[in-house]
Amino acid sequence: MKKISLILIGLLFIPTLFLTSCDGGDDPVTGKPAFSELKIHMVGSGLDFNKIDENDEIGKFVTPAPAEAVLQTFLDEHYIIDIRSIDAWKSGHIKGAINVPFEDILEHGELAGNKKILIVCYSGQTACYATALMRMYGFKKTHALKWGMSGWNSTTAKSWNDNIGNIASGKLVKTEAPKDAEFKDPDLGITIDSKEDLLKKRVKEVIKNKFKTKTAQEVLDNPSGYFINNYFKEADYLGFGHIDGAHRILPLLLSDNSYKYLDPSKPIVTYCYTGQTSAVMTAWLNVLGYDAYSMLFGMNKLNNSNSAWASNQWGGDSNPKNLELIVEN
Repeated sequence: MKKISLILIGLLFIPTLFLTSCDGGDDPVTGKPAFSELKIHMVGSGLDFNKIDENDEIGKFVTPAPAEAVLQTFLDEHYIIDIRSIDAWKSGHIKGAINVPFEDILEHGELAGNKKILIVCYSGQTACYATALMRMYGFKKTHALKWGMSGWNSTTAKSWNDNIGNIASGKLVKTEAPKDAEFKDPDLGITIDSKEDLLKKRVKEVIKNKFKTKTAQEVLDNPSGYFINNYFKEADYLGFGHIDGAHRILPLLLSDNSYKYLDPSKPIVTYCYTGQTSAVMTAWLNVLGYDAYSMLFGMNKLNNSNSAWASNQWGGDSNPKNLELIVEN
């Protein structure tokens, strides 16, 4: 009987011990919805899409190859990261450019010092994707070489020369955009990280997954399998024509909640004129938790001979320069 009494007394003390330990120690860590935290931080830190596209530090996310008369000045003011293969770099690269694998780009942000960072690839598209990620990570003085090495010299222009086309000729429609509906936010779960650390983790995760793309043919073959966003101004959406069912969400921002028109349950495919703006958008959306893809070569692949072109037409107003290349033996 005495043993039973002691057991009962002990059981009565257990809740008291738990209460005492809670009162006397730190409060338990409570997680917060990761997407909401990310949204607040990105808007507050100048990382909404319009600020990734063009910021106060350096301006637009792309810069064209310079005129030959100012080439040396251009080279002097840039820390140049070439993310092509080592063989491509050896066969002809910009003077002073270092060859860096895509997955290692963040390590070179600090090495640039006070210089602007220029990222170079074959066509400009992967470099634009990398540029968006660098800007989100904190290296805001980063931009991509427009058209990539295809725009630098005619001997390195194969990527663009071989990929323009008219595979959607006669298939594009000139209907009004579908009516937008609002969707739930992407589910990034719960986080206990600071907002800044959360963003850096997201950027690193997106880099690990590399540049996510779809070919124009893949999209044309299965348009209902994607949520397609045509990132054109309204006049061009109707003037060029568009993939049947493609939305036109522009602007697309966190601050005005226009991002809510994207359906997170489907792969998001963005296309533009050249695949370069859509690459920036795709990087931004992947950081936010969407399953996002950039359609390679944009309208230049779909319908390069379209009569609506005013600019950004490869082989029309846009062609390679013939600037110096360094060849490694």
